[in-house]
Amino acid sequence: MKAKAVRLYGASDLRMEEFELPAMRDDEILARVVCDGVCMSTHKAALQGTAHRRVPKDAGTNPVMIGHEFCGELVEVGPKWSPQFKPGMRFVVQTALGIEGSLDAPGYSYRWIGGDSTHIVIPNEVMEAGCLLPFEGKSFFRGALAEPVSCVVGAFHASYHAPYGSYVHEMGIKPKGKCAMLGAAGPMGSAAVEYALNFDRKPSLLVVSDVDDSRLGRAKALNGPEKAKTKGVDLRYVNTAGMPDAAAELRAIAGDGFDDVFVFAPVRDVVECADRILGFDGCLNFFAGPTDKAFAATVNFYNVHYAFTHQVATSGGNKDDMAEGLVLMAKGVIDPGFLFTHIGGLTAVAETTLNLPKIPGWKKLIYTHADFPLTAISDFAGKGKADPFYARLAELTPDGLWTAEAEQYLLASAKEV
Repeated sequence: MKAKAVRLYGASDLRMEEFELPAMRDDEILARVVCDGVCMSTHKAALQGTAHRRVPKDAGTNPVMIGHEFCGELVEVGPKWSPQFKPGMRFVVQTALGIEGSLDAPGYSYRWIGGDSTHIVIPNEVMEAGCLLPFEGKSFFRGALAEPVSCVVGAFHASYHAPYGSYVHEMGIKPKGKCAMLGAAGPMGSAAVEYALNFDRKPSLLVVSDVDDSRLGRAKALNGPEKAKTKGVDLRYVNTAGMPDAAAELRAIAGDGFDDVFVFAPVRDVVECADRILGFDGCLNFFAGPTDKAFAATVNFYNVHYAFTHQVATSGGNKDDMAEGLVLMAKGVIDPGFLFTHIGGLTAVAETTLNLPKIPGWKKLIYTHADFPLTAISDFAGKGKADPFYARLAELTPDGLWTAEAEQYLLASAKEV
């Protein structure tokens, strides 16, 4: 079968190509990708090429498919897996396979599986690892959010606390504790707020900081203090840009410091601010992965010793985190669809991926069988004056949010790649 995909050959070398997929083996599955979310992790891998830890050294001659936040349908299932999986089943993939001694992951390391492709061959190790998961949602784009949601879920589970005098780590943020999220008015921070308000270990106080009023305004509109109050959470949004001593002012809000602090921006000052606002047994969770391999920040080791502060980090979620997120989305407990602000086709992938930090807005969603440029949902109405395709999309996204109805129309009406 022929497929079209965007593949990585080396640093900043992304190419959209058509090629023949290899014949599916008895322990593999052929699938059709419908959509993929463009992730900052993919941007980092694209810039670094073979210097990235997950990208194979021979990518120049054996290019890999990019994209790991994808959702689609199974087309053909090999005999080994036919008792468990059926053609037509909607699916998502947990890219963190957890294979001992290997960092290989779909969307980074494989020739025939990645989100930015029309069709893929899912290798046996994905199923063996339990990382091919059924998706029962009615819209594909919510499935594309399973991976980023799993990252948030994993981070909350990775934080931990230890009662004084005990060496037993209690996993998860402190129930009814004080939590801060720094640099968190972007998409992943807002997803974390959404989860925190519905987590079974939700905090009593949640402070979200950023340095941009427009980002804070959007985040507050999605999950505001009044909504949080109904969940038993005192939610506050704070702009630290003009504060002469942000750490002191943030710490004053918590009184004796925060139990849990999440860092959503890989910036030294932000990390050091997070360290300063930790309370006794406080846990600093470094959520945002840096591109600089020499990235470092100062930690107060006096507090590590006497206040029992500590640091953790996760690089993505695992299959259990993704399964939890899928259940929460299926039940409507969380609905992170608001994260998508731009929609595009496969032809927009390379430019979008390489320039991701420069493009305003939040997450970018790619429909892999479509051919149209990356477009902000807020621009549909303007483009619709000259193009009925965008006019109809504008009608189906009246609140500026991507919808299942808009997806259905796009899948039926967009120019094919």
